[in-house]
Amino acid sequence: MVNFSILISSSEVSGPGGLFDIDATLPLVAIQFVILMVILNALLYSPLLTIIEERKEYILSKLAKASEILSQANELTAQYEQELNSVRKEAQLEITNSQNIHKEILDIELNISQKYIDNLLETISDDLSEKKNIALNSLDGIVQSLCGDIEKQLSI
Repeated sequence: MVNFSILISSSEVSGPGGLFDIDATLPLVAIQFVILMVILNALLYSPLLTIIEERKEYILSKLAKASEILSQANELTAQYEQELNSVRKEAQLEITNSQNIHKEILDIELNISQKYIDNLLETISDDLSEKKNIALNSLDGIVQSLCGDIEKQLSI
Protein backbone atom coordinates (compact mmCIF):
# COMPACT_ATOMS: atom_id res chain seq x y z
CA MET A 1 0.00 0.00 0.00
CA VAL A 2 2.87 2.35 0.81
CA ASN A 3 4.57 1.58 -2.50
CA PHE A 4 1.37 2.40 -4.37
CA SER A 5 1.09 5.82 -2.79
CA ILE A 6 4.76 6.49 -3.53
CA LEU A 7 4.18 5.50 -7.15
CA ILE A 8 1.21 7.86 -7.47
CA SER A 9 3.01 10.74 -5.84
CA SER A 10 6.11 10.23 -7.99
CA SER A 11 4.07 10.07 -11.17
CA GLU A 12 2.85 13.58 -10.76
CA VAL A 13 4.75 15.60 -13.29
CA SER A 14 4.40 19.29 -13.52
CA GLY A 15 3.37 20.50 -16.91
CA PRO A 16 2.25 18.52 -19.94
CA GLY A 17 2.71 14.76 -20.14
CA GLY A 18 1.25 13.90 -16.77
CA LEU A 19 -0.60 10.76 -15.77
CA PHE A 20 -3.90 11.83 -17.35
CA ASP A 21 -2.75 14.15 -20.04
CA ILE A 22 -5.60 14.64 -22.53
CA ASP A 23 -4.44 15.87 -25.89
CA ALA A 24 -4.95 14.89 -29.57
CA THR A 25 -3.94 11.25 -29.02
CA LEU A 26 -7.11 10.48 -27.05
CA PRO A 27 -9.50 11.07 -29.96
CA LEU A 28 -7.09 9.19 -32.24
CA VAL A 29 -7.08 6.17 -29.91
CA ALA A 30 -10.88 6.36 -29.70
CA ILE A 31 -11.16 6.42 -33.50
CA GLN A 32 -8.74 3.50 -33.77
CA PHE A 33 -10.82 1.58 -31.22
CA VAL A 34 -14.06 2.24 -33.12
CA ILE A 35 -12.47 1.25 -36.45
CA LEU A 36 -11.06 -1.91 -34.85
CA MET A 37 -14.52 -2.74 -33.45
CA VAL A 38 -16.15 -2.24 -36.84
CA ILE A 39 -13.54 -4.43 -38.56
CA LEU A 40 -13.75 -7.12 -35.87
CA ASN A 41 -17.53 -7.00 -36.00
CA ALA A 42 -17.52 -7.45 -39.76
CA LEU A 43 -14.76 -10.07 -39.91
CA LEU A 44 -15.06 -12.02 -36.67
CA TYR A 45 -18.15 -11.33 -34.59
CA SER A 46 -20.83 -11.43 -37.33
CA PRO A 47 -19.72 -14.79 -38.81
CA LEU A 48 -19.19 -16.15 -35.32
CA LEU A 49 -22.64 -14.99 -34.20
CA THR A 50 -24.14 -16.43 -37.41
CA ILE A 51 -22.49 -19.79 -36.77
CA ILE A 52 -23.61 -19.71 -33.13
CA GLU A 53 -27.18 -18.91 -34.21
CA GLU A 54 -27.15 -21.70 -36.82
CA ARG A 55 -25.82 -24.09 -34.21
CA LYS A 56 -28.53 -22.98 -31.78
CA GLU A 57 -31.24 -23.56 -34.43
CA TYR A 58 -29.72 -26.96 -35.27
CA ILE A 59 -29.69 -27.98 -31.61
CA LEU A 60 -33.26 -26.74 -31.10
CA SER A 61 -34.47 -28.61 -34.19
CA LYS A 62 -32.73 -31.81 -33.05
CA LEU A 63 -34.19 -31.40 -29.55
CA ALA A 64 -37.65 -30.88 -31.01
CA LYS A 65 -37.24 -33.96 -33.21
CA ALA A 66 -35.92 -35.97 -30.25
CA SER A 67 -38.84 -34.93 -28.06
CA GLU A 68 -41.24 -35.82 -30.90
CA ILE A 69 -39.61 -39.25 -31.25
CA LEU A 70 -39.74 -39.68 -27.47
CA SER A 71 -43.45 -38.83 -27.40
CA GLN A 72 -44.06 -41.31 -30.25
CA ALA A 73 -42.08 -43.93 -28.34
CA ASN A 74 -44.16 -43.25 -25.24
CA GLU A 75 -47.36 -43.55 -27.27
CA LEU A 76 -46.17 -46.82 -28.82
CA THR A 77 -45.17 -48.11 -25.39
CA ALA A 78 -48.59 -47.25 -24.00
CA GLN A 79 -50.28 -48.85 -27.01
CA TYR A 80 -48.20 -52.03 -26.74
CA GLU A 81 -48.80 -52.23 -23.00
CA GLN A 82 -52.53 -51.89 -23.63
CA GLU A 83 -52.41 -54.58 -26.31
CA LEU A 84 -50.33 -56.78 -24.01
CA ASN A 85 -52.88 -56.38 -21.22
CA SER A 86 -55.68 -57.17 -23.67
CA VAL A 87 -53.88 -60.28 -24.91
CA ARG A 88 -53.16 -61.35 -21.33
CA LYS A 89 -56.84 -60.98 -20.45
CA GLU A 90 -57.84 -62.96 -23.53
CA ALA A 91 -55.28 -65.65 -22.72
CA GLN A 92 -56.52 -65.83 -19.13
CA LEU A 93 -60.09 -66.12 -20.43
CA GLU A 94 -59.01 -68.87 -22.84
CA ILE A 95 -57.26 -70.70 -19.99
CA THR A 96 -60.33 -70.38 -17.77
CA ASN A 97 -62.62 -71.61 -20.55
CA SER A 98 -60.28 -74.49 -21.32
CA GLN A 99 -60.14 -75.44 -17.66
CA ASN A 100 -63.93 -75.34 -17.44
CA ILE A 101 -64.30 -77.47 -20.57
CA HIS A 102 -61.76 -80.01 -19.31
CA LYS A 103 -63.47 -80.06 -15.93
CA GLU A 104 -66.83 -80.75 -17.59
CA ILE A 105 -65.26 -83.46 -19.74
CA LEU A 106 -63.66 -84.98 -16.64
CA ASP A 107 -66.99 -84.86 -14.78
CA ILE A 108 -68.76 -86.54 -17.71
CA GLU A 109 -66.09 -89.23 -18.00
CA LEU A 110 -66.16 -89.70 -14.23
CA ASN A 111 -69.96 -90.10 -14.30
CA ILE A 112 -69.71 -92.59 -17.19
CA SER A 113 -66.99 -94.53 -15.36
CA GLN A 114 -69.01 -94.45 -12.15
CA LYS A 115 -72.10 -95.78 -13.97
CA TYR A 116 -70.01 -98.49 -15.63
CA ILE A 117 -68.50 -99.49 -12.28
CA ASP A 118 -71.96 -99.42 -10.64
CA ASN A 119 -73.38 -101.62 -13.41
CA LEU A 120 -70.40 -103.94 -13.17
CA LEU A 121 -70.76 -104.17 -9.37
CA GLU A 122 -74.47 -104.78 -9.72
CA THR A 123 -73.84 -107.51 -12.31
CA ILE A 124 -71.18 -109.12 -10.13
CA SER A 125 -73.42 -108.79 -7.06
CA ASP A 126 -76.33 -110.38 -8.93
CA ASP A 127 -74.07 -113.12 -10.21
CA LEU A 128 -72.73 -113.76 -6.71
CA SER A 129 -76.26 -113.77 -5.29
CA GLU A 130 -77.34 -116.24 -7.93
CA LYS A 131 -74.32 -118.46 -7.27
CA LYS A 132 -74.96 -118.16 -3.53
CA ASN A 133 -78.57 -119.20 -4.02
CA ILE A 134 -77.46 -122.09 -6.23
CA ALA A 135 -74.85 -123.06 -3.63
CA LEU A 136 -77.38 -122.79 -0.82
CA ASN A 137 -79.92 -124.84 -2.75
CA SER A 138 -77.37 -127.51 -3.57
CA LEU A 139 -76.14 -127.37 0.01
CA ASP A 140 -79.73 -127.71 1.18
CA GLY A 141 -80.12 -130.72 -1.06
CA ILE A 142 -76.88 -132.22 0.27
CA VAL A 143 -77.95 -131.52 3.83
CA GLN A 144 -81.30 -133.17 3.13
CA SER A 145 -79.62 -136.19 1.66
CA LEU A 146 -77.18 -136.34 4.57
CA CYS A 147 -80.04 -136.01 6.98
CA GLY A 148 -81.77 -138.84 5.16
CA ASP A 149 -78.58 -140.92 5.34
CA ILE A 150 -78.16 -140.16 9.02
CA GLU A 151 -81.76 -141.11 9.71
CA LYS A 152 -81.27 -144.36 7.83
CA GLN A 153 -78.13 -145.02 9.76
CA LEU A 154 -79.86 -144.22 13.02
CA SER A 155 -82.91 -146.24 12.21
CA ILE A 156 -81.07 -149.35 11.30
